[in-house]
Amino acid sequence: MSRQLILALGVLGAAVLIAVLMVTLRPEPEEQERVEQAPLVETVPFEQGSGALEVRGSGTVQPRETVTVGAEVSGRLVYVNPAFQEGRIVPRGATLFRVNPVDYQNQVRTARADVAAQDVAVLQAREEVEIARDELERFAQRQQTRDVLQAGIDADDYAARILPPTVLARQAFGGDRSAPAASTPSRLATREPQLRSAQAARERAAANLEAAQLTLSRTRIAAPFGSLVQEESAAVGTLVQPGQTLGTLVATDAFEVRVALTEDEAALIPSLLRPGAGRIPASVYFEYGGITYRWEAFVDRADPILDPETRTIDVFLQVPGPLQAGQPVDDAQDAPPGPPLLLGSFVEARIAGEIPVPFARIPIDALRPGNEVWVVRDGRLRILPVRVIQRTDEIAYVTTPSLAVGGQIVTSNLRAPTDGMQVRMNARTRPSPGPTPEQSRGE
Repeated sequence: MSRQLILALGVLGAAVLIAVLMVTLRPEPEEQERVEQAPLVETVPFEQGSGALEVRGSGTVQPRETVTVGAEVSGRLVYVNPAFQEGRIVPRGATLFRVNPVDYQNQVRTARADVAAQDVAVLQAREEVEIARDELERFAQRQQTRDVLQAGIDADDYAARILPPTVLARQAFGGDRSAPAASTPSRLATREPQLRSAQAARERAAANLEAAQLTLSRTRIAAPFGSLVQEESAAVGTLVQPGQTLGTLVATDAFEVRVALTEDEAALIPSLLRPGAGRIPASVYFEYGGITYRWEAFVDRADPILDPETRTIDVFLQVPGPLQAGQPVDDAQDAPPGPPLLLGSFVEARIAGEIPVPFARIPIDALRPGNEVWVVRDGRLRILPVRVIQRTDEIAYVTTPSLAVGGQIVTSNLRAPTDGMQVRMNARTRPSPGPTPEQSRGE
């Protein structure tokens, strides 16, 4: 046997001996009880509040009154108000544009001349009526004298009894021979129909004059109210026709905001759908340049018909003086002057509630599908169904039968949550309970 083989066998034997000694002399492992690790959740405290909640919503600013202005007569524009431009403001009664009035002024002069001529015709007809009346009275007197003379003629005096031709004709055709000749004058003989015809002609001329004056007044188009020019398409020299649209005006005394509320939110304002209940105060908030500005408003009306698609109630807020600068919400001293309330802007609306209700203000991410919340009480998870009173993009106002008990509400997620399971809490900063309606209106 060679020396190298003997050395290799010695090394192998020593290694086996060492391994056997290590296995034999190893210490026994210490046995420990297995501990279940409860899941860690993030929580924030919540507590019950009470009061009349502000009903919050959002909507788009839209005009309260819009009118389309156009030409009422045909002609060429000879004047257009320099302020009649899109985005400019025109005061009430200001002349917006004027159609060339020369032709219509001539029509007024012609109508006045016709009225003057008919005045003369009426005067002449009245004089003729007076003359006809005098002549008929004299004729009646002569006829009466003739009847008296004929009554005194002897019945045997045939020469004196020669009858007038009219009486002979009446007797020849079988008339009453004893009746005297007709003395009632003809209506045309009185000239009264001619007078009425002249008066009717005068009325027709007066109506034509009024129509001509009205047409002349329509050559000037004025602003019906203080207006913001939304659209315009008028220029001096343009040939216009009746009914042609020349611009669109928006009333500047007030704007409207349409807010969609759910039935639960509308129920917080019982007088919302009650006619004659008075003004319900509200506020409108608009963020401009990173600063939130506020305008006072009130509920103008509510649509009693549910939207067939969203099943919501449309509430219309009226904002008086929308072109006045808004007030900064935080009352910052260095805040720039507020802008006017811009048409078409998307704003937040807050309406004063009327019914005190118990509620909790929770982060929106703590509201689970199916309107449930996870609450930690005594180290265990409780899954509670809640009724959502109202919600925004950040917070939700909810209520539940055990709301007064309070606790910690879970804001993180769990893979398989079960009611009653043990959890560990990692509490975060406590959220504010939310401003009262009075504090919100004072912001």
